[in-house]
Amino acid sequence: MGIQEMPDISVSPVVPSTQPPVIRIHHSKILALFRALDSCLVIFLLWVTLGVLGVAWTNSYTILGLGAVIIFGFFAEGNEVYYLWRGHTTVNLASRLLVAWTTTALIVMGVAIVINWFKDLELNAISFWILATPTVIIGLHWARRVLLTKLRSKPSEPRRVAVVGVNDLSLRLINSMKGMPWLGYRMIGYYDDRKENIDDVSRRLGGREMPIKGGLEQLYADARDGKIDIVFITLPMRAELRMRSFISRLADTTVSAYLIPDIFGFDLLHSRLTCIKGIPALSIYDSPMVDNGWAKRLEDICLASLMLLALAVPMLIVAAGVKLSSPGPVLFKQARYGMRGEKIKVWKFRSMTVCEDGENVPQAKRADPRITPFGNFLRRTSLDELPQLFNVLSGTMSLVGPRPHAVSHNEFYRGQIKGYMLRHKVKPGITGLAQINGFRGETETLDKMSGRIAYDLDYIRNWSLLLDIKILWLTLFKGFVGQQAY
Repeated sequence: MGIQEMPDISVSPVVPSTQPPVIRIHHSKILALFRALDSCLVIFLLWVTLGVLGVAWTNSYTILGLGAVIIFGFFAEGNEVYYLWRGHTTVNLASRLLVAWTTTALIVMGVAIVINWFKDLELNAISFWILATPTVIIGLHWARRVLLTKLRSKPSEPRRVAVVGVNDLSLRLINSMKGMPWLGYRMIGYYDDRKENIDDVSRRLGGREMPIKGGLEQLYADARDGKIDIVFITLPMRAELRMRSFISRLADTTVSAYLIPDIFGFDLLHSRLTCIKGIPALSIYDSPMVDNGWAKRLEDICLASLMLLALAVPMLIVAAGVKLSSPGPVLFKQARYGMRGEKIKVWKFRSMTVCEDGENVPQAKRADPRITPFGNFLRRTSLDELPQLFNVLSGTMSLVGPRPHAVSHNEFYRGQIKGYMLRHKVKPGITGLAQINGFRGETETLDKMSGRIAYDLDYIRNWSLLLDIKILWLTLFKGFVGQQAY
């Protein structure tokens, strides 16, 4: 039998896909499982509680359990409990779960009180269930992390990580990994063949103890030898051509390559990552109200209504004092910029002998002759701001947010302070983060206004309902009176 001739095999070029490439959002199957388990636990613990206490299960408990599952699922989703990319610490995860369940319990109990539901429920059983449920759920998530940490730390499942680029971004990445041991990542070292530059944080850093394994050629060699499983690339975006080159060379290995764009060099304002039909989009300047405007509005309506009921009589007394102390209207309205820079009319009790609202509105100063004696008292105690509760109810303002400035002041400062107009990404507020930190009243220097704007932007970056409640509480002690109030 003769030797068969081998067929002529030539390498054909890769056929491009007929579909444009898309990026898929990674979803953790383990967290998806725990999302379902948490919902089941809410019902199961209610059933166990009733059984232990000898309480019969009725339709009322069925409605209670199902309602709690729906509400808890909603608030847990809003708190991003089941998102791997959030990288919560165990304490942070526990606090988010606790907030979601506390909100659920308050809503359920509020509904029960309104419809007189407690007559059909055993109060002791419900109280025990409300306390036991978050304890068990948080304990289950803690056990998950402990178990995953032990399983993924075994040599049989190595996830050896290398980082390209020695800079602040790569340091932040590695520190984040260290705080999440349940991911099972094991740092091999940094790879960077650039020269050290202590002045540019996006370039190679020097003067720190870092496990630098070598340059990019060493990275290729280690990847081909199977010493690396995952490569994270943290070079600055200006190195695009260089990144394209060595990413192409990584295709000759079996490593998983991740590109981390250096977007933290931008002054991010409530940045969000979204995906539009497989196309990732990252917002640089965004508003927290895009997804949470309804919650902020509900907070404003409920709290402003309660405040107006409590302050109705004091406001009538103040109105009488304004009318009797000096000639002129009781209320004064002035044009300000609201959300998205739209003009609004802000209401105040009149505290001056004039009602200025034009292109040139001088700020109030200490011992300002325009301020009436009674107006001076109102301004020092911030009582002149109380009519803005009506602005809150009408939807032009919020209880908490950046303080609105006169239109003429806005037009001046927007050209002096970078990012000034970004404070209008949310509704202006009666009080705010700047006010409880001493930045209120006259801003006679640019530094003072810059300090106020910095706090306003920090508020937008870190907004939450809990932050609003904290600011309202601190306003009682720091926001109403002070040396800057005049």
